Amino acid sequence: MLSSWKGGEDAALWILSDERAAVLTVDIITPVVDDPYVWGQIAAANSLSDVFAMGGRPLLALNVVGFPINCLPLEMLSSILEGSMERTKRAGAIVAGGHTVEDEEPKFGLVVYGEVPLTEVWYTKGARPGDRIILTKPLGSGVLVTALKAELLGDDEMKNLISVMTQLNDVPSHLSKDIRYKIHACTDVTGFGLIGHLADMLGDDIDIKLHTKEIPLLKGVLQKVSMGLVPAGAYRNKAYYTETGKVENMDLLDEDLRDVLFDPQTSGGLLLAVDPSTASDALKLIKDAGFKDSSIIGEVVQGSGKIEIVG
Repeated sequence: MLSSWKGGEDAALWILSDERAAVLTVDIITPVVDDPYVWGQIAAANSLSDVFAMGGRPLLALNVVGFPINCLPLEMLSSILEGSMERTKRAGAIVAGGHTVEDEEPKFGLVVYGEVPLTEVWYTKGARPGDRIILTKPLGSGVLVTALKAELLGDDEMKNLISVMTQLNDVPSHLSKDIRYKIHACTDVTGFGLIGHLADMLGDDIDIKLHTKEIPLLKGVLQKVSMGLVPAGAYRNKAYYTETGKVENMDLLDEDLRDVLFDPQTSGGLLLAVDPSTASDALKLIKDAGFKDSSIIGEVVQGSGKIEIVG
């Protein structure tokens, strides 16, 4: 039986048996850095994320490529595929081919198949009052990619950005079974920004209190926002989620930080709603796994389906 339940932005769950489920997802992006090998790594990490966001393990991937063969050398395409292969193999999956079409602009991504024990599937919804919200990666990739395109990104900022975007969201493999059971909901932060993906986690009977001082940010992000280097997607996200009335107390925030909360992320981190009895242990394991900027950024309370900004 095929279900449309979502763990990440584009993932579907397929029930294989009474014990196991399959996760199937596809994602594709345009270039976010100049180095084709690194872009391949980022695109692969971004595509694999939906499987991890459902608590799964990726097993098989197919390349999806659009490439202007008359404008760019095929060596560039080879570098993209090599970068993707490196990340996919590191995630424990096999690249089994794919499909390429000629396109005016380079585009690359993966179709990914993974599996997860049926009792350990993480869904976008399911957070309970008392749960702590953990964010595993710092925000701001959309802003810094915009700065990169404007040639206003420093070397250290660039290195930090690449390290975050190429990092696999392989959190499930670093948590014990007992802790995985205590994660009540999960999604990844991508095109709708932090606020948009938190809104996806809401139910009609819960609110999320967002402690903005605890939110990790990429180096240089607020400075770049103050320079006006904000992607158009952030403004669209802010307009939409502000109009829905889902967010309260936005006026408590500096305007620059407001923009970052709506910044569309490429290969962003995971948002996990974790039982309070386990949250500290889960955070320590996540940090030990290399997500050094991960932080508890909020809590779930009884409510009516809103995000409340807490200074």
